[in-house]
Amino acid sequence: MAEQNIDISRTESYEQWQKWQQEFVRPFRIYLQLERGLSPNTLDAYMRDLDKLLTFLAAENADPLHITIDHLQDFAAALYGIGLDTRTQARILSGVRAFCRFLLLTERTDTDPGELMPSPRRGIHLPEVLAVEEIDAMLAAIRLDTKDGQRNKALVEVLYSCGLRVSELCNLKLSDLFLDEGFIRVKGKGSKERLVPISPRAVKELRLYFLDRNTWHIPPEYEDYVFITIRRGTRNIGRIMVFHLIKELAVRAGITKNISPHTLRHSFATHLLEGGANLRAIQVMLGHESIATTEIYTHIDRSRLREEILLHHPRNKRYSGA
Repeated sequence: MAEQNIDISRTESYEQWQKWQQEFVRPFRIYLQLERGLSPNTLDAYMRDLDKLLTFLAAENADPLHITIDHLQDFAAALYGIGLDTRTQARILSGVRAFCRFLLLTERTDTDPGELMPSPRRGIHLPEVLAVEEIDAMLAAIRLDTKDGQRNKALVEVLYSCGLRVSELCNLKLSDLFLDEGFIRVKGKGSKERLVPISPRAVKELRLYFLDRNTWHIPPEYEDYVFITIRRGTRNIGRIMVFHLIKELAVRAGITKNISPHTLRHSFATHLLEGGANLRAIQVMLGHESIATTEIYTHIDRSRLREEILLHHPRNKRYSGA
């Protein structure tokens, strides 16, 4: 197949697109929402993946209800041809396989070519991890003389001590806090709930933050959210604001690593593993559906172990001239 660029704009006729919407696009969205219970972000990603596939099939004059493994292989080749990294390719093909399963389950087709479609091989990507001292430096860089200073300190402490995704932090509710019992309730991907222990230090910072929060005028629709922004309107804090806050604190603390709010989640898991926590327990606390997702932290731990051996083992010291 000659290299082909995927044009995401509509190439099919309006009538054809309306027909597809009625036949399987809308039903697929309802299936993902009700049967699979996907979160809004994941649902939108799957629908964008389907959009890419339909645009490709329209350019090939292929009927989506009669797609074959050859069509899917050509589609995968086109994704590779436009330079998408393997992680993005794998995510798109995951959405495509879900669509193929849906067609079979709803008897719109009698085969599932997606079963035969492998994901592209992905190398192990080891995320950045902060040392405890670096996290403490970020906390120390917070200006407590500002109106939202204590909020920021509580936010970073909860993000790190509970290993939350940034979306989970932004959507955390007061009704999800069980501080006397030492737990918080987190609603993760696919609206799945889990209980996560919260450290005494994070509880302390939250209680100090609540003293400030109680003096703010918060609209009724945002009263139950834990983390509130008082700049540019009062509402629950957003992902972008958390991202900028973490970046700013890293700069103030003199940290040169490329970090994001997710770095604190990686650090949480890595520090637990280094401290001897069971991998299965870490999986539960992170809300990973598969243990394979959690196993990346064993690679981080091994790489650090190798660094320690090279640095401290007497044989290595001798041969390095130390």
